[in-house]
Amino acid sequence: MRTCASGVRLVTLCAAALAASACATSGAPPPGAGDVAGGFTVSERVRAGASLRADFARAVELLEQEQYAAGITLLVAVTEAEPRLTAAHIDLGIAYGRAGDLERAKASLERALALSPRHPVAHNELGIVLRRLGRFVEARSSYERALELHPEFHFARRNLAILCDLYLADPDCALAHYELYARSVPADANATRWIADLRSRTGR
Repeated sequence: MRTCASGVRLVTLCAAALAASACATSGAPPPGAGDVAGGFTVSERVRAGASLRADFARAVELLEQEQYAAGITLLVAVTEAEPRLTAAHIDLGIAYGRAGDLERAKASLERALALSPRHPVAHNELGIVLRRLGRFVEARSSYERALELHPEFHFARRNLAILCDLYLADPDCALAHYELYARSVPADANATRWIADLRSRTGR
């Protein structure tokens, strides 16, 4: 089975970094939440009190434990207290998506992109939600935008390949992105099988 790859680990690790790194300087903006993935770093600077950082960190833990309802409740509170925190909106979108509330997931991710239009994880996660909503052309645009911003973002590369292969019937797009993905993540043996399967089905 081919499944879309989520940036949830990227974003939640960013959230954890925000909670931890800000503690040393009470009242000052945190040095920035960031995590390296696929060769790039996503970071943001916000002013956040200790209580908000603690709530954000707890919400991250709940998402990692797949306690989505509790995580959503906490993340809603975080985004209401600090509406400019992009990572919280992304995590909230991911949590809504995991809980099956795709319209709220889409709204949260669009809010994240309104705050940070160049955030590749938000574009990738929105692509996943749009694909699940059956809006395949828009999903493709979201993945392509993530790759425009960060061509090395292999999660978005894999998702675009799968979308082109299984949903858009575009074998040229699928093969090109499967091969790029396989080169960037050589340890993923699935990619080799997917390429062979696609070549077999299309006579390439």
